[in-house]
Amino acid sequence: MHAICGLLLHEAGGAHGLPAMLAVLAPYGADTAEWTEGSVSLGARAARIEGDATGPTLCFDRDAGLAVAADARLDDRDPLCAALGIPHTERAALADGDLILRAYLRWGEACPNHLLGDYAFAVWNARTRTLFCARDHIGARPLYYAETAQGIVFASAVEGVLAAPGVSDALDEATVAQYLTGLSLLSTTRTFFDSVRKLPPGHMLTVDCDPLRQGNAASRLPVRLERYWRPEAVPRARPASDDEYAEEFLALYARAVRDRLCGLDPVGVHLSGGLDSSSIAVLAARELRRQGRPSPLAFSWLPEVGAAGPAQTHAKEYALIDAVCAQEGLQVFHRALSAADFVAILRRDGAYPGIHVHPNEEVVQRGAEARGVRVLLSGWGGDEGASFNGRGHLEHLLLSGRWGKLAAECRAGGAGARQILGCVLRLAVPGLMLDLRRLRRGKPRRARSGMLDPAFRRRTKPRPEPVPRYPDVRRSQVRLLQFPHLSVRIEGWAASGARRGIEYRYPLLDRRLLEFALGLPPAQFRRGRWGRWLMRHALRTVLPPEVCWHASKADPGRFASMRDAFFGAVPAIQEELAVASPSRAGYVDMARLLESLDGDRLRAEPQVAPGIGAALQFLDWGADGANDGATVVR
Repeated sequence: MHAICGLLLHEAGGAHGLPAMLAVLAPYGADTAEWTEGSVSLGARAARIEGDATGPTLCFDRDAGLAVAADARLDDRDPLCAALGIPHTERAALADGDLILRAYLRWGEACPNHLLGDYAFAVWNARTRTLFCARDHIGARPLYYAETAQGIVFASAVEGVLAAPGVSDALDEATVAQYLTGLSLLSTTRTFFDSVRKLPPGHMLTVDCDPLRQGNAASRLPVRLERYWRPEAVPRARPASDDEYAEEFLALYARAVRDRLCGLDPVGVHLSGGLDSSSIAVLAARELRRQGRPSPLAFSWLPEVGAAGPAQTHAKEYALIDAVCAQEGLQVFHRALSAADFVAILRRDGAYPGIHVHPNEEVVQRGAEARGVRVLLSGWGGDEGASFNGRGHLEHLLLSGRWGKLAAECRAGGAGARQILGCVLRLAVPGLMLDLRRLRRGKPRRARSGMLDPAFRRRTKPRPEPVPRYPDVRRSQVRLLQFPHLSVRIEGWAASGARRGIEYRYPLLDRRLLEFALGLPPAQFRRGRWGRWLMRHALRTVLPPEVCWHASKADPGRFASMRDAFFGAVPAIQEELAVASPSRAGYVDMARLLESLDGDRLRAEPQVAPGIGAALQFLDWGADGANDGATVVR
């Protein structure tokens, strides 16, 4: 993992804030670099990956008056180098930060449109006295910032920004209220801290210091935020046959996986038995064999085979994983989440609320760290792009008057009139179908009060976000890509992975692959009874048939085991809360929380568990989150 940070202050002498910022970013690597000139300071931390041109870099062009702090892994370096006029003999030695500097020198603030890969960077232009920051299209590399009375600070992690002078750690009460009531997926711009913001994915930020040159040192620096990546503007794909689309997709997909395999061996991969993780595991294994490198190590969220409880009742999930491993000769490590794990995770997550990892993934990280994994490939984001399920296709047929085609699709899907009725209801009353499904399963609608303190609720008046409509495939994909759920998980995994020296990479979020998927005709995502048609058709000769044509995305095994671990942790949580005095208790209805922490009641009403979990992760009720004594993946 890597991290960058920096300060742009009204007056010179800002270097005193940089050491404190770099100190709290210690999990990102032992090597540090610092640069200060006047009122501008840049810093970087690195855990250098052998044979990898990526990483945090401080680069300078004194003649041009440019300094760059970059955390980047760039793709398509040769075409970029050719566009920049860099000779072949010089390309291999250039770090990605050097390429970003040259790209900025060539294209200025338009440079993100010419960069592919994962990156977050800041450029100080001494000639124009501007600070320019950019984050990749999907936010694979986080970047946070704060505006203070002294100037602007930024860092790869929230704690880096909070360590800078003049940055308040006061909580953003509106965000806290939305989170504790379950009314929001958080935000692409706001954090739990009122003074700290996120640079959204696909955006760039420019800070102009001209007011300072004009003697207006008391004013705040003007900050301009702009979006440069617009998925809704991606052009439509050229007309082609199913096989031609599948061939082009598979070539792009294999390239996206290959580009993310640089680094030390062994490489780790998630493996759930689903289309996304399984295809990444297979393509990575084949590419690594081609390069003469060890096969990737696979990590599953399921319990160990033979474990008591849910592991005995979800044989299908194990069979899918085993089919992939048998085909490619992979070794899989199942995780074992325990009650002690839950307690340790909750203790730690309260330090920086909203920046946490899924409990299952926490244990995967420990197993990966123990086996020397520094790069972990994830299928996160596939559902929004190439493996999209076609949501909105039937609605579009209905609204466009193509009723014959709609009827044919519904008949092929085996649902007929019921599916057409569902399509109408989804358009007329967004959210109704979800409620009907819950009632059919005997579950009441989830209460929206969460564990919020009543007085705090009255003061903040949290409101639910409107349920979106999905009138066609393209708009459905674009809306999902702009939802905060993608970036929130990426930011949480980046922060938690840094503690273990693990960097996450997401082949299915590759910009080339996403833009290809966004341009496809709707029929490539839904065909009769099959959602995710393109993936299935393209991977039919790559994946085991039982994996490729497995219809369900459900993985009840991991949820059941996580639930049981949480229930097992309840006595320890009750004991610690009885003596703890969380400083954030004023935001939470503590009496209700303690009353709800009853194992029998939770088993009878599992729908209340998410609200309890959110409150526990928010409270700073535990000690430092060292995982001593927690179960390690075996």
